[in-house]
Amino acid sequence: MLPDLVLHNTLGRGRQRFIPADAARVTMYACGPTVYDYAHIGNARPAVLFDLLARVLRRRYGQLVYARNITDIDDKINAAAAREGVPIGVVAARYSAAYHADLEALGVRAPDIEPRATESIAAIVAMCERLIERGCAYVAEGHVLFSIESFADYGALSGRSLREMVAGARVDVAPFKRHPGDFVLWKPSPADLPGWESPWGRGRPGWHIECSAMIELHLGRTIDIHAGGNDLIFPHHENEIAQSRCAHDGAALANYWLHNGFVTVEGRKMSKSIGNVLLIHDLRQNTRPEALRMVLLSAHYRQPLDWSDRAVTQAERTLDGWYGLLRDLDQLAGDPSADQVPESVDAALADDLNTPNALAAIAAMVSEARKSESDSARAKIKAQLLASGRLLGLLQATPEAWFGQTDQSLDTARIEALIARRQAAKVARNFSEADAIRAELAALGIRIDDTADGPRWRQAG
Repeated sequence: MLPDLVLHNTLGRGRQRFIPADAARVTMYACGPTVYDYAHIGNARPAVLFDLLARVLRRRYGQLVYARNITDIDDKINAAAAREGVPIGVVAARYSAAYHADLEALGVRAPDIEPRATESIAAIVAMCERLIERGCAYVAEGHVLFSIESFADYGALSGRSLREMVAGARVDVAPFKRHPGDFVLWKPSPADLPGWESPWGRGRPGWHIECSAMIELHLGRTIDIHAGGNDLIFPHHENEIAQSRCAHDGAALANYWLHNGFVTVEGRKMSKSIGNVLLIHDLRQNTRPEALRMVLLSAHYRQPLDWSDRAVTQAERTLDGWYGLLRDLDQLAGDPSADQVPESVDAALADDLNTPNALAAIAAMVSEARKSESDSARAKIKAQLLASGRLLGLLQATPEAWFGQTDQSLDTARIEALIARRQAAKVARNFSEADAIRAELAALGIRIDDTADGPRWRQAG
């Protein structure tokens, strides 16, 4: 029997046992990208983490309906389209495809539903109309604005005072706003910008209303889990709650709110001005995507993650060791389809998705297998490794593919001979010759990792 799943609920300010409203239809929504450029590694973190949560939920319950949206109408998309002289759909399609390719490489499974803002205009307009009818929104100079003073619980998610929220929102205090914190649900579009007909004239939706309308349209009034990055707590998620509850007679938008920490690079915030924005499609050209996924899982989702070359190298070396063990156990039976996730991994993931502990549990299994002399025990561990890897989205290649030995252009006999000569040189304490052979192997594009079980090699890069 699986342990109780405990999650940190941002709205509840603490850890809570997860109890879905309907165990036969668990619902989850995660905020997806605004597709105006290639996604960076910070965008990949929530996608990978909540992909893992979706896997955990699917293993526990009869059905999960997981939605992750695409924002395909936005001022940044408009600006990119204008620079290129193309419709916004061209820009959105290009970067949506790139995002999907990046996530597929990282082992992120497609959500059950991927709604797009431009396909949800009718639902957005209908929600705006409902909010106006209930006195929670008003029309001013072609805009529809939400009145934050109409919602007494505004600020409950972020825990900010009204003054702090108005300052933190960095909003333009337009003269037609009743309150500086009121936010736009619908805004007019001039002839040179995309727009749709509405009761308030030709226009386009504001950002916040899109998610509320898409959740209502595809998942229902109240969902089990709403997820996203810490940067979305305010104002985006705060505004989602306000407009959804006002549109739905006070019903909660989500029962559990999960937020992941930021990604920094070598201790610094990613910034185009610094030049340290790491794009996924660049990183995966020179690094195995599975190693990138492992780094993204290496820190607890609620904590910051500092990205570094050292962390990536360590992830590659760890995976080398794990795949090396699977290669050594190749002749032992181990059903790759069997659900044999050990209690240690289950317990770690049930504890607020504690991925560092889950990875440590897998490392302990690898160590145990290397020490064991029992084929039956090693076969059991092999099955547990494969099942744990499948749950975390790791160990998804064959050892041969991981180590690059399927490349027929490699002279494996020469490589093995060089490695044997290097080992003999090391035994003879002729370290200069050993280093020279390592350099020769490196020139052939071969990387050597010395492990407790002897040297392992694979193609570099």
